[in-house]
Amino acid sequence: MNWMFRALIASAILALAACGGGSPGEPPLAGARIGGPFTLTDQNGKTVTDADFAGKYRIVYFGYTYCPDVCPTDLTKIGAALRVLDKQAPRTAQKIVPLFITVDPERDTPAQLKQYVANFHPRLVGLTGSPQAIAQVAKAYAVAYMKQPTPSGYLMGHTQVAYLMGPDSKPITSLPLEKDPPAIVAELEHWVR
Repeated sequence: MNWMFRALIASAILALAACGGGSPGEPPLAGARIGGPFTLTDQNGKTVTDADFAGKYRIVYFGYTYCPDVCPTDLTKIGAALRVLDKQAPRTAQKIVPLFITVDPERDTPAQLKQYVANFHPRLVGLTGSPQAIAQVAKAYAVAYMKQPTPSGYLMGHTQVAYLMGPDSKPITSLPLEKDPPAIVAELEHWVR
């Protein structure tokens, strides 16, 4: 089922990118209805809202800490890209807040998130909330997810995408998670001003 979510979001992103008119200065996701207000809990147990990140570029990635492969691979790439920026372009790096929003609030407590996000980048913010709050923010970001029972419990099938959102909270582009960290760095350097 996970491949269907990936195919769906990939098709949507390609369609949205085609609507951009091909102009190199116009963000691929300009005008897309992605993003919106939220109130969640960070890995330190603090309530945060989207307004807490106003004026910052955000990398928004949805996943879960029990993910066996996709999430850790993607977050490793994002973390590596941010470490490169931290060294090569610290001013650019400081303008970016990476967010990891769980799609598994049942298991992803703030304590669980704190331990998990520390593995990828020191500025990575882990966010959780009630199932209703997570459903609302996932819908706002066009992210689908579904519990998939397994013999040992369950996995969460979910859309695989990392959005770059602007300081105005508008979507700019999706990051090339299928490529290596230098490709992500290049995309961030292109859009973050």
